[in-house]
Amino acid sequence: MTPEQLALRDAVRGLLDKHSDVRAAIETPHGYDKDVWARLTDIGVLPIPERYGGSGATTTETHIALEELGRTLTPSPLLASTLAVQALLATGNEEACQRLLPRIAEGTVATLVWPWDGTRIGLDGPARHVLNGDTAEILLATDGTDLYEIDPGVAREHTPTMDQTRRLATVHLDQAALTLVGPWKPEVRDAALAALSAEQVGTAARALELTVSYTKTRVQFGRPIGSFQALKHRMADMHVLVETARSAAQAATDEVSAAVAKVYCSEALFKVAAEMVQLHGGIAITWEHDAHLYLKRAHGSGQLFGSPAVHLERLCTVI
Repeated sequence: MTPEQLALRDAVRGLLDKHSDVRAAIETPHGYDKDVWARLTDIGVLPIPERYGGSGATTTETHIALEELGRTLTPSPLLASTLAVQALLATGNEEACQRLLPRIAEGTVATLVWPWDGTRIGLDGPARHVLNGDTAEILLATDGTDLYEIDPGVAREHTPTMDQTRRLATVHLDQAALTLVGPWKPEVRDAALAALSAEQVGTAARALELTVSYTKTRVQFGRPIGSFQALKHRMADMHVLVETARSAAQAATDEVSAAVAKVYCSEALFKVAAEMVQLHGGIAITWEHDAHLYLKRAHGSGQLFGSPAVHLERLCTVI
């Protein structure tokens, strides 16, 4: 990373270290800390060009912030708003971008309704698993051909899931007022996979760090368990998974590499999180410890935007 990108990483990490409280955030009505979100938008982590009121950050800077959010499991609408921004920019609709992007840059939460889970064909029914869909003030939707703006008065509700750190909702489009924005670009899906992969790398890296730290202090048979060769080998394998996942995420630049990153990072995170639980022992299955949150995030993010099996099948048709 460049010195500027390192400074961004340190700024986001410092913010989250001081202000992120995952358990308090998930208990709020909107599922995230509004103060933390405001500070993130002030730092300028959204990929919005300066002519639309943004900081001019690229997707690289956004991915750095997402990786840091993944480390702490901080509930945040950054991923949802990023996808909405990228879908808007891809349409080339100058009027819509001038009208909506400055609001998003200032912290207005936006989200994108798209049929990634295969449960919808048109825009005439309930759309499930929509990121921050119950509280977003700007809603966009695609039928796979065009992008539409949805009237924010549409019926919607929070959908509880196993991963409480990820806010998902159902948006009812039966009688929603839709305004055509422009064409839908499939590249937005690839951008979504790349962004999620960056977040997954951060989660896996932190799970490894916490596991290594714990094995240095947990004593069994008169020795820290981290000194046992068998556990050293398992943590070395975790390290390899994290670093190869990071390489895959950073290489996600097109349809194939983004799908590969989604598959590999999803599976790597799940393996690392599962090992985290195993190596922590009994404490990992208590509500007070965060290990179960990492395992739930691993499971949830593995299914988000399509499971590894879905993208492996898709890769067979494009390679």
